[in-house]
Parts: sequence; structure tokens; C-alpha cells
Amino acid sequence: MAPNTPLPEVALSLALAVIASSTAPLLLLDGDCRIIAASASFAAEFGLAHETIAGQSIFALGNGNGEWDVPRLRSLLAGTISGAADIPAYEIDLKMPVRGKRRLVLNAHKLAYSDGDFGATGVRILLAVADVTDARQRDKVKDELLREKAMLLQEIQHRVANSLQIIASVLMQSARKVGSEESRIHLRDAHNRVMAIAELERRLAESQSEGVNVVTYLSQLCQSLGASMIEDHDQITLSASGDDSLVTANVSVSLGLIVTELVINALKHGFPDQHKGQILVEYRAKGDDWTLTVGDDGVGMPNPEAAVAGLGTNIVNALARHLRADVAVSDGAPGTVVAVAHKAADQADRDEADVDEVAI
Repeated sequence: MAPNTPLPEVALSLALAVIASSTAPLLLLDGDCRIIAASASFAAEFGLAHETIAGQSIFALGNGNGEWDVPRLRSLLAGTISGAADIPAYEIDLKMPVRGKRRLVLNAHKLAYSDGDFGATGVRILLAVADVTDARQRDKVKDELLREKAMLLQEIQHRVANSLQIIASVLMQSARKVGSEESRIHLRDAHNRVMAIAELERRLAESQSEGVNVVTYLSQLCQSLGASMIEDHDQITLSASGDDSLVTANVSVSLGLIVTELVINALKHGFPDQHKGQILVEYRAKGDDWTLTVGDDGVGMPNPEAAVAGLGTNIVNALARHLRADVAVSDGAPGTVVAVAHKAADQADRDEADVDEVAI
């Protein structure tokens, strides 16, 4: 016997102490599958009289209906006793007269010692029994609720997409009918915004993962924006580039709305009189810092700081504040570049300043 190996009598006393103090359903079996000891929680879990369990064969437990005498339990215990199996989670179904069919997870472990013997009757088996029926039922209900929620969300998305298409069609018909050129321009702008939102909604619905690849998302968005807003693709091109950064779906929607507004502004102001050029969208991130830029090589803005903020600019500024980012407009020489940047260090300084202001 190895120096640190307890004597069989000591080991048995330790095993009995563990069983007696356990709040989990535990059994200690001998090599004939007779019960040496059972925890009180085992008796309570399966409606058995605690004082009558010891000395019985595990296969004789119950009300004499043989509910514990099942082939899979015999197979598990036989494999554990022979040493051929040590299965950490073995599932069986137990048909109980009162509670019906229960799903049990069994963990059987052979208590082995270096002398190869554990008293007169040989090996000992420690068997943990967990009733997971109710937990599995809750998981099933939860999965069903999630499926129903997904189906409902899909239906809502479908109806929202249809409604947006109807609104866009009405706006375009109205733009064709009005006599005022100014009203026509406003209606077309509204049509473009509705179509852009519809495209964002469609892309979000197609995304099945929590992380959205920004450059892929923006590239698809630019293709859709170009198809709906650029009449001559030989005159103006629209493309996106960047790294392989991932963002949440909510952030991707905000970024997409910002890009939509900046592209609308670039098309409206940067390319008058059939001016030829390109619009480039780029997103790059490093750690928690990221920058989204939309630049064009159009006619540019004579004085960006003196420009009056329109609806599109106000939307971009509001979305940037939501993302805790700053907006900067600069001369692209030629054209205009708008950068929306989030700096984690700057945000930390702002948060600290907010705390100081509240303290004062």
C-alpha cells in the first residue's frame, strides 16, 4: 500500500461521511450493486424512505415495480465495476409510478485503492444521480419561445420592408406630380432616405451573427445606394473599404445611417452639372478606437465651417453623439472629407469631466 493511500476502513468512513453530509442525491454501492449508504437528498428526490434504502440492491428500489431495473443502468454499473467505463454523464429514462418518466443524469465512479481491495466485498461505486427532467422541459419551452420570437421578428421585418417600399413609391409618385422644383427635390430626398432605411433593415435582417463585418456591410450598402441614387455609374462611382472589424448590429445600423446621409450630401453638393468623380467610404479600427470617413473628389465646399447645417448634417451629428464620436469636415483637395471618429481616451476624459462637474 502506498504511503498516502488510506486504509479501506478509513476510506469507507470518509465515503460515508461524504454521503451523509451531501445535499446532492448520492449512493455508495458495493460490487454487487447493493446500497451501502444513501444521502437524505436521494431519498427525498425519489420519494423513498431513507432508513430502508441501505442493504437493498439498487435495481430493487421503488415500489416493487422494477422502475430502477433498467438495462442502461445495469450496463453503466457493470462497466464501472469492471473498470471498462468511467462515464461522467450517462443519461437514462426512469419511469416512476407517480411522477411519470424522468430523465436522469448519472455519474458513476469506481473508488480504487493501491491495495486492490476495499474490504471484504471488493470495490465501491460512488453514484451521483441528478433529475434533469424539469430543467430539460424549461429549456424546451425556452427554445420554443425563441423560435416563436424569431418567427415574429421575421414577420415584423417583412411587414416593415413592405411598408417602407409603399412609402417610397408614394413619395416618388408625388415627386413626379408636383410642379415646384424645390418640392420635387425634397420629395426625392425623402424617397432616397426611405429606400436607404429599407436597405439597412434588409441587411440587418439577413445578419444572423452578433458580430457584423463592417466593410462587408458597408460595401453591400454602397452597392444598394449606388443602384438607387446614381443614374450614370460611368460618371460617379461609390465604393467602400476597410479592415475586418466587427461591430454589434445596433452600431452597424448607426454607421449605415451616417454613411447614407453623407453619401446623399456628397451626391447633392459635390457633383453638380454632370461632374465626374468618386465617393469613397472607409472604416478602420484599432482596439476601441475607430474612424469612419466618407470622402469625394467633387467640387468641394468653399468654406465648410460657414455652411448652414441641413437635415442630413443634423442626423449625422446626432448619430455620432449616440456613438460617442466626433465629426470633422475637411478639404479633400479636391472634394470634401467627413471623418467620424471615436477615441477611447477622449471619451474617458469626457466621462471624468462629467463626474467632476456633477461633484461640483
